[in-house]
Amino acid sequence: MSNRITDCRIRPVMAPLEMPHKTASGTLEAAPLVLIDVIADDGIVGSTYIFAYTPAALEPLAALSKNIASSLVGETAEPGAVSALLDARFRLLGNQGLVAMAISGIDMALWDAAAKRKEKPLYELLGGKSDPVRVYDSLGQMGPDETARVVEASLERGFRAFKIKAGHPDPKTDVAVVRSIRDVAGKDVWVAADFNQAFGVDEAVRRMSMLDEEGLAWIEEPVQASDYQGHATVRSAIRTPVQTGENWWGMPDMRNAVAAKASDLAMPDVMKIGGVSGWREAASLANEVSLPVASHLFVEISAHLLNATPTAMILEWFDIAGTIITCTPEIADGFAIPSQTPGAGILWDESAIEKIIA
Repeated sequence: MSNRITDCRIRPVMAPLEMPHKTASGTLEAAPLVLIDVIADDGIVGSTYIFAYTPAALEPLAALSKNIASSLVGETAEPGAVSALLDARFRLLGNQGLVAMAISGIDMALWDAAAKRKEKPLYELLGGKSDPVRVYDSLGQMGPDETARVVEASLERGFRAFKIKAGHPDPKTDVAVVRSIRDVAGKDVWVAADFNQAFGVDEAVRRMSMLDEEGLAWIEEPVQASDYQGHATVRSAIRTPVQTGENWWGMPDMRNAVAAKASDLAMPDVMKIGGVSGWREAASLANEVSLPVASHLFVEISAHLLNATPTAMILEWFDIAGTIITCTPEIADGFAIPSQTPGAGILWDESAIEKIIA
């Protein structure tokens, strides 16, 4: 008989960031996170967090997560069975937005518990290896001089690859920022640029063409995320690889993007793609169509998932929960080392959480 869910604990917090993150719309000082603990009848607790993006969505996401998790009391704690159950329950409403985020969080917590139950790190439960994962530091939007200073500090922390938030009003500034990184880290350093859906197709082509000579690893989301044909048009007009995927809501979006040939690469977000269960499907499809896979956010669990992904490429490092977790993956000479403890490595720093929780 399988283990059963007996309780859950849901906590909304504004987790301070170790370093403020600058974007085109402002500076992020703290991350709105929902902390999820799902308890089973054998005493195993599965833990994870999900990211609300904006404080306005934090309480609604926490309430929805609480309602869904509470409705599972008495049900099996097996992740696959719960995933199928919730898919059926929410078929009429639809599994996107806050609903998808909450369901994915529960799935992630149940996979953490499943690995703890087997006394294995998550990557091992998923059939992966304990290899260090190549990692890049995800930087904010800054001018060339500030970028250079931040990269110097990042190099000292062990990073050897970098992504910038691009899309400055003057496109020449984007070029100057990329070159400032190479001036500090070396002309052959790995660099990518994220445009966060900033442009229409024509403007994107014009701007991306200016960066074609810079040797970027990828151009990320130059147009609206759901405009798969627009991304395909940009992709066909430039030489630099195009990256999309962080805004795919589950497998239907990924399949549509693949069918449109919207991207050279894939960047599923574990919270939006459907949790660990959804990621496994995404990794399988990426393998079928030979798409290299990068992660988006959620550094602890993503390090495990990439080690179980056949076409794994690189881990994004934007640590939104490090101030409330007792141990995050170690960074050494351009690689992240996934936790070796049973589960996904989410161990709460309760003293830090106590100081910020409402």
